[in-house]
Amino acid sequence: MNRPQQGFPPILDHRGPPQVRRFDEQRWLIDNIIRANGIDWDQPRSLYIHLPCGIEANADFAGIRERVKKMADIGPAFAAVARRREAKANAAALADHQVTARDNFFMAAVHWGAAQWPYDENDEINIAYNNKKRECYAKYATLADHHVEAVWVPFKDKAIPAWLHLPPGYSNGRLPVVIAIPGMDSYKEIQVALYGDKYLNRGIAVLAIDGPGQYEAPMIGLYFTMENWMAAGPALVDWIAARPQLDSTRIGVAGTSFGSLFGTVLTANEPRIKACAVMSVCHEPGCHTIFQEASPTFKKRFMYMSGITDEAEFDEFRKKITWQGHADKILVPYLCIAGEAEELSPLAHSEALMAALKGPKQMVVYQESRHSVGNVPAANLGPFPPILLADWLVDRLAGKPLISERWYVTGSGEINKTAY
Repeated sequence: MNRPQQGFPPILDHRGPPQVRRFDEQRWLIDNIIRANGIDWDQPRSLYIHLPCGIEANADFAGIRERVKKMADIGPAFAAVARRREAKANAAALADHQVTARDNFFMAAVHWGAAQWPYDENDEINIAYNNKKRECYAKYATLADHHVEAVWVPFKDKAIPAWLHLPPGYSNGRLPVVIAIPGMDSYKEIQVALYGDKYLNRGIAVLAIDGPGQYEAPMIGLYFTMENWMAAGPALVDWIAARPQLDSTRIGVAGTSFGSLFGTVLTANEPRIKACAVMSVCHEPGCHTIFQEASPTFKKRFMYMSGITDEAEFDEFRKKITWQGHADKILVPYLCIAGEAEELSPLAHSEALMAALKGPKQMVVYQESRHSVGNVPAANLGPFPPILLADWLVDRLAGKPLISERWYVTGSGEINKTAY
């Protein structure tokens, strides 16, 4: 059910990776931290990549966690599993086991995408892995239990790469749609689950994007700038409005991690968006904490996303990364889900953003949770964060009113509410 569409090939770039002083000086330390703590030393990467694949991928990720002992192991470990899954998919397809082929093509694409993460340049390896990711995901799309379509949203002289998903069983009519924006280290292929997706199950279409600077976008020369994210909303909504399956009067935005900033800026500059929900926040203007105090891999990655290899140049550039001057233009409902112990973006900056909003708003803070909201008693016993976000968007796109409140979810699951 995939509709072929002309894409943009990756551009080989011989400038080399971004030069980050702390990364170069602390590489030995990063390797020792990985050896001691595993692949999830900086965030639960293997968990959120695993989640859309389902239970069958358990052994894949267990083997990867065991194999990765240093940073240089990450790409090869995921690539090895991707090759194995792709081989299983091709064998299943030859045997006419279409469901088995479908599932394995999806998992292969996810692993190829994960294998790209350590490569912060458009070199031959990154391009090869990206091409394999697209190839496997396109094969999954032809076998999927719902409509999956490769999309290239026209944007300036390039395009925003995306996948459009329509709910299983869709036949006609206009659907509400969520623009799903991943984080810095995430990608569009894991924004919709292989089974039981939270949006599709609720009758919502998903446009999963790699926005300016995200994963595939810098490979085709579309880098992060504030101006690009300001312009992304109109381009995406114009594309949605032209699609007969999608309802341009019911468009929501969902952003995770750095997608919380990107989604905020996008919504502020596109009045046709009806609601914005963000989680695992990156709201600190100038991003000092994540770039100067956290793992240096974050800064190196974002420099690649910005097309900048010189650290001094980037340090000037990052001063302009902010929601300030944008959030006060948002009049539609806005949800912010954050961890009390947020370590990458001090919570005070998200509180300041919420204060700047002019429309109805809700902030939900989980006791003891860190940046990746979850895996604490508050999230297990209280509202499950991704489901809270999905239900909130369903209600907003259905036109249900929102009471402006701040929720604090305690370790016992109790919700303490205060009015804004």
